[in-house]
Amino acid sequence: MLNLSAINVDLAGNRILRDVSASFEPSKTIGIVGRNGAGKTTLLRTIMGLTRIKSGKIAFDGTDLTALPGHKRAALKVGYAPEDRVIFPTMTVEENLNLPCEVQGQSKAEIAARIATVLKVVPQLAPMLDRSGSALSGGQGKMVALARAIMVGTRLLMLDEPFQGLAPKLARDYTEALARLKELQPDLCVVITESNVKLLGDIPDQIWTIERGSITLN
Repeated sequence: MLNLSAINVDLAGNRILRDVSASFEPSKTIGIVGRNGAGKTTLLRTIMGLTRIKSGKIAFDGTDLTALPGHKRAALKVGYAPEDRVIFPTMTVEENLNLPCEVQGQSKAEIAARIATVLKVVPQLAPMLDRSGSALSGGQGKMVALARAIMVGTRLLMLDEPFQGLAPKLARDYTEALARLKELQPDLCVVITESNVKLLGDIPDQIWTIERGSITLN
C-alpha cells in the first residue's frame, strides 16, 4: 500500500530522517517508538505531505506521492491526528469532524455515514457534538482528533503520540475505540507513534524503533 524508499528530511539545516525505507500494509497496526526528538512526528508529517523531503520517494499503491500536497494525500483516504490535536475552538465538535470531508467535496449523505461510523467507534462523542471546540479538555480533544482522522482515514490512519497526557480512563477509552475501529474496518492500516512503548500495550501487530531519524523494523 504505502512505501517509503530512502527518505531523507532536513529541517533548519539538520538531518532529521535518514534513509528511511518502510512498507505499510493493510490490516496492520504498527507502533513506532522512539525518544523525543527521534523523528517520529517528522516521519508522519512527511508521509502526510506537510514536510518537504530532501531525497527519496513516497509511493501509495505504486503511485508516486513525493510531490503531492497534503490535502490530496488525505483524499486518498489517509487520516492524521497530530500530537497537538489542532481542534478549531470556534467550531463545534461536529463541525470539526465534518471539515475534512467537506474540504474533499463529499456529499452530506457521505458525511452523515462517516459520522455514524465514527460514533460507533467513539460513542463518548455523541453528547459532545454540539459542544464548542474551546470547551473540550485535553483528553476530550484527543478523542475528537482521533474521530476527525477516522472521518477520512479509511485506508491509512496515523496517530502521533495519542496516549501522552491521557488519564488512565481516557487511555482505556482510546484503546477500546481503536479495537472497535479495527473490527469495523479490518483492512485499515494504523500507525501509532509513542515515546513510551508501555503505553501501546498489545495494540500493535509490529513495533518499529526510530532513533536519530533511522528506523529499525523489528
